Amino acid sequence: MSLAVFNPRTGESDYTIEPLDAAAIAELAKSLRKGQQTWAAMAPEERGNHLRSLAEAIERNREPLTAALTADTGRSAISVIEVESVIRTLNRWARTAPELIRQQQTSGDATAIATITTSTRLVPYALVGVISPWNFPLTLALIDAIPALAAGCSVLIKPSEVTPRFIRPLMRAIAEVPQVAAVLSLIEGDGRTGAAMLGHIDFVAFTGSVATGRKVGESAARAFIPASLELGGKDPMLVLASADPVKAAETALRASVLNTGQACQSIERVYVARAIAEPFLAALVAGAKAVRLNVPDIRSGDIGPFIFAKQAEIVQAQIDDAVAKGARVLAGGRVETIEGGKYLRPTVLVDVTTDMSLMTEETFGPVIPVTLFDTVEEAVAHANSGIFGLSAAVLAGSVEEAETVAARINAGAVSINDGSLTGLVWEAEKSSFGHSGLGPSRMGDSGLLRFFRKQAIIRQSGAALPLAAYSEEALRG
Repeated sequence: MSLAVFNPRTGESDYTIEPLDAAAIAELAKSLRKGQQTWAAMAPEERGNHLRSLAEAIERNREPLTAALTADTGRSAISVIEVESVIRTLNRWARTAPELIRQQQTSGDATAIATITTSTRLVPYALVGVISPWNFPLTLALIDAIPALAAGCSVLIKPSEVTPRFIRPLMRAIAEVPQVAAVLSLIEGDGRTGAAMLGHIDFVAFTGSVATGRKVGESAARAFIPASLELGGKDPMLVLASADPVKAAETALRASVLNTGQACQSIERVYVARAIAEPFLAALVAGAKAVRLNVPDIRSGDIGPFIFAKQAEIVQAQIDDAVAKGARVLAGGRVETIEGGKYLRPTVLVDVTTDMSLMTEETFGPVIPVTLFDTVEEAVAHANSGIFGLSAAVLAGSVEEAETVAARINAGAVSINDGSLTGLVWEAEKSSFGHSGLGPSRMGDSGLLRFFRKQAIIRQSGAALPLAAYSEEALRG
């Protein structure tokens, strides 16, 4: 049964996808497992060469891939960046994975028993399943898949049904590299498709909401497979009294509304020292009002439409709830329908309180609620409230002051004198605190190593002990 796909700029259905049924998913998984045997037997350098070939194939298919992403997301420049980022990621793992694997596969390690030594083998999971979201369709479909391939796994990806147009041009690029095509595939479908896939994989990597992530985690537990869950956030930014208020406002605006706020690492709560609140708010409101929508020309402007129309309704409901409970809107505040698309100009609110859904639930839109604080202790308590702990930011007059405060924040990564740096930096491993995720980091070395199980080879070079060595008499001495 076909599923309709809607264009975020027109609001109209202009594309369809064809979900696979359970039998077809099972057959595809079987084929990928077969291909993985040859793939895993290759030297890491050989796999790296094939990943480089995939990067070249994506480069050759850059135009249709970018066009598909642009149509699905209603934005142009970031779609170009997504394709470029994936090419870089393929080349990076092709370059770094072989040495990292060698470092972890040790041999002849001594133990407490002189005649026994050990070695460590890395055994890749045969079939990794990836379930990816709609906000960065290509990037988040491949951010887990590429290191899994480098590790020697085969990978089956189920992207979001909201933004699936890139699947077909990407599959054409994959088909140009037969060795990769044997171990990497993408399937069209919705939540039911993803649920069906879970019964055929050995490891699941999921990016999305807490509610869906909980379901995926529960299904993984029943199947007795590991799950890597990258979930939601409600990222705070602390602006200390020593910070430059105008520069801080510029940083807060960009970190909050880039990609229309549709990013897990977006700043969704801003806490500013009362001493600099007036100039900070003046600069923030002026900046917010100056932000341009990319309509009618998609190649002009700063932010695009909501990718998922339902998300516009969620965000508007949060704003309305906040206003009804006493919040004041200083900029934006109302979702607009323009040429069929749903747009929201950057929205700044003050007088927000913790009983508002805007302050406790993930927003995923260009909304900046601002709270004033008098002491750093108060600001840290605000930042650590709630169920999330994905990332955060601290702005101060010096790096040292900001880092001192950052150490007190319960979040997996804290940007210092900047915001949302986790979208730019891949080298640093980070954990998701609270309900923001489970499992090892997808960044740093862990991004690759989580796709291996470790097998210990334990060698006895002396004489194996007989049963008599454990007799009552022998043990009593």
